Amino acid sequence: MRPIRPGDRGPAVTEIRTVLAGLHLLAPTDEGRSDEFDAATERAVRAFQQSRGLSVDGRVGAETWRALEAARWRLGARTLYHAVPEPLTGEDVRTLQERLLEMGYDVGRADAIYGVRTSRAVAQFQREVGLTPDGACGPHTMNALRRLGRKVVGGRPQWLRESDAIRQSGPTLVGRTVVIDPGHGGTDPGVVVPDGPLRWTEADLVHDLASRLEGRLAASGVRVQLTRGPAPGECLPDTDRAQLANALGADVFISLHTDGHQNPAADGVATYHYGTDNGVTSATGERLAGLVQREIVARTGLRDCGTHAKAWDLLRLTRMPAVRVEVGYLTSPTDRGRLVDPRFRDRVVEAIVAAVQRMYFPIERDVPTGSIDVSELRAVVAAGTVVD
Repeated sequence: MRPIRPGDRGPAVTEIRTVLAGLHLLAPTDEGRSDEFDAATERAVRAFQQSRGLSVDGRVGAETWRALEAARWRLGARTLYHAVPEPLTGEDVRTLQERLLEMGYDVGRADAIYGVRTSRAVAQFQREVGLTPDGACGPHTMNALRRLGRKVVGGRPQWLRESDAIRQSGPTLVGRTVVIDPGHGGTDPGVVVPDGPLRWTEADLVHDLASRLEGRLAASGVRVQLTRGPAPGECLPDTDRAQLANALGADVFISLHTDGHQNPAADGVATYHYGTDNGVTSATGERLAGLVQREIVARTGLRDCGTHAKAWDLLRLTRMPAVRVEVGYLTSPTDRGRLVDPRFRDRVVEAIVAAVQRMYFPIERDVPTGSIDVSELRAVVAAGTVVD
């Protein structure tokens, strides 16, 4: 869909304003302005995007529109159940998932989708409180939820589950599946910067990065899949990229991007993982993001712009540790000079490989940032041995 932006008018704007007013982000106004995307509406959209962990641009694109649609629902306003083939989605589902996570039930990721895992967690809760375990969240289940407090204290239960799964899988990379997602592509080149007679595009640079990363990981015994080729006919939506990773049963998902800003002084690297404004996060995704960020900063000298929790579809819908890496600003002359250097891109790739390897080391056996020699991982595979 074409983004709805300031200055637009029409029924879609009226819907947007209605949802924002219901969230108390926008004061009700007279009917004469109800279909106008004015300055107040833009401020409200930005506030909504910030609260939901979305990109804050003040426009309503496909992802923000879906989030607004989901925000119409409040927990308790309707009966929730596992529907096939189109599952129920909404803010009420996410609230329920977060509540169950606090109580120690395994719903997986709080992705706002009432799927099989959420239904099973609800049924388990119902069974334990003496209700019919039908997996649907209606008035009786809601009353039981309101009566009970947290079941697990002293730590995040989801963190314990995810950390234990990583520990049980062992430290080796051999045989794992990693999906690498070069951002944009096709009709969407991403950030585009003319540089004298040259024209650099984000889509081309991150595909080169992805291809180099594919080679390094494959040499370390990893099964690798890219979400797109060098010149796709169209840009694959983020929801489809996440679905591909899930269908492949990936162990890790890495999305590669470069950033851009109207101020050429903006520079540096940032890494994103799934998380919401109230602290619910993908524990292993958060750890992987931290490792990727530290390794890239240490090995390349890019400015450290930190790690951040976001609820983008790409991170929310993937069922494995997933990160999105913004490897420098293509609009920064300094970062661009580095990014167009193949040797620099090799250092970025080695940093990511090292980070993925460190994620599978037990925390008590982790190694200092920048200390892993990626060539040694390849040598281990060539020798037919396994890291222990």
